[in-house]
Amino acid sequence: MATVALRSAAGKWIMVSAILASAMAFIDATALNVVLPALQQSLQASGADLFWILNAYLLMLAALILIGGSLGDKLGRKKVFMAGIFIFICGSAACGISPGVTYLIVFRIIQGVGGALMIPGSLSLISSSINPKERGKAIGTWSAFTTVVTMGGPILGGALADAGLWRYIFFINVPIGIAALVMLWFKVAETKDEDSDHAIDFPGAIAIALGLALVTFGFLRIPAVGLHNWQVYLSLPAGLLLLALFIIIEKKSKHPMMPLQLFANPTFTGSNLLTFFLYAGLGAGMLFLSLNMVQVQGYSQLQSGLTFLPFTIMMISIARFAGSLADKFGPRLFLICGPAVAGTGLLILSFVKQTAGPADYWTTFFPGVIVLGLGMSFTVSPLTAAVMGSVDDHFSGTASGVNNAVSRIAGVFANAIFGALVVLFFAGALRQQLNGIKLDPKQREVVTQQASKLGDAKVPAGVNVNSKQVIAKAYHESFISAYRKIMLISGGLGFLGALMGMVFIKGVGRVRKPESQ
Repeated sequence: MATVALRSAAGKWIMVSAILASAMAFIDATALNVVLPALQQSLQASGADLFWILNAYLLMLAALILIGGSLGDKLGRKKVFMAGIFIFICGSAACGISPGVTYLIVFRIIQGVGGALMIPGSLSLISSSINPKERGKAIGTWSAFTTVVTMGGPILGGALADAGLWRYIFFINVPIGIAALVMLWFKVAETKDEDSDHAIDFPGAIAIALGLALVTFGFLRIPAVGLHNWQVYLSLPAGLLLLALFIIIEKKSKHPMMPLQLFANPTFTGSNLLTFFLYAGLGAGMLFLSLNMVQVQGYSQLQSGLTFLPFTIMMISIARFAGSLADKFGPRLFLICGPAVAGTGLLILSFVKQTAGPADYWTTFFPGVIVLGLGMSFTVSPLTAAVMGSVDDHFSGTASGVNNAVSRIAGVFANAIFGALVVLFFAGALRQQLNGIKLDPKQREVVTQQASKLGDAKVPAGVNVNSKQVIAKAYHESFISAYRKIMLISGGLGFLGALMGMVFIKGVGRVRKPESQ
């Protein structure tokens, strides 16, 4: 299949359409973190509801993104990419008009289906269409621009949330998606693997979707019903069994959605393990950092969004340059040092306690954000280039799908496990804080029940007036205690990602298409 130069007209249209569609998906995720406090108040959502709103999308994305990548290779990358964009903008519009939590969760599932078809298509189009010698630079450009728009999401989300317009964070996807569809329709040529059959691995998709859903359900039920409950006992083992069954299905299937042969390449395996640990830590860290700033530290949602601006500037300045260096020197050093530096940034952020608000930003959160941004800036492009460079063009869509699925699965597990842990950490710290406050047993129970709302916990009516201010402070101190523990774990995951880079990534040898195919 003929490839085009990055600077050619065809190359530019491919890049612009891929960047727009990818940014639409990524901006949705980052902006949503910032508007969660407004959404929580508007829809009267509990902490568990927030994690389901996040995970409903991630579950479908993780379950179907592998099929999305394979479908693009088999049926046409442009065709499947466009179908995904259309479904995604329809789901986004529906999310924007959701009257309650349940509706929003359902429409987020629709968004996830669209994202599963759309997200692998961007990298697959670039990898299969751009000249191999410029592929690293193209991926670096894609990473830089999508990150710029993505990190602009919190600023936009914060401004909309402060104005009471958090629903527009979903509506903004519609014009962006339509613009990408028009460009693809008129300016981008179709590409696909002519030798592939059209079989689809439905058993694998069902197994991983149900497995992830049950594991997520089990962890998110622990704070509500306790560890020793039949719902937890049934859902967690059943989910893990289904995930094990997924591996067996993929091993035996003639048309697997995740060809296990890809993992015979140490670089591909290491890159995906690195992705899993780093993005689990990053996702949890960014979520709880946003909640901490708005619900505890007194930031407005716009101010919270603006705190990520240094991160954005660093990604603009460094990501593309890092992609070019990875082309020249190989990705290994970047994939050891980058995650380690990012993990250090998360550790620095864990030490921030109660502050005086935005006025203290430069001496509290700013150093950690800078170190985290530096680490991610030197990781994103080399990591993507390592994944895509470790496989032949025949597997480009599938490889992109696998890596994106791994990052989404990391998000699902992070939200599920940390979502359970943070409520338990919060409740444990709150019980200690309440020991010094005079409350009767009934009042103590009502005050403790607010732990499920995390940073949005409110002092219940009927509590002694003299105790209200003390209890409000106890809620804040308990959240900060829980936040610190979550950020420490997140930082540790960053270092674990660096270890994966050190152990597995030596050189980039490609997984090639078998001759029999």
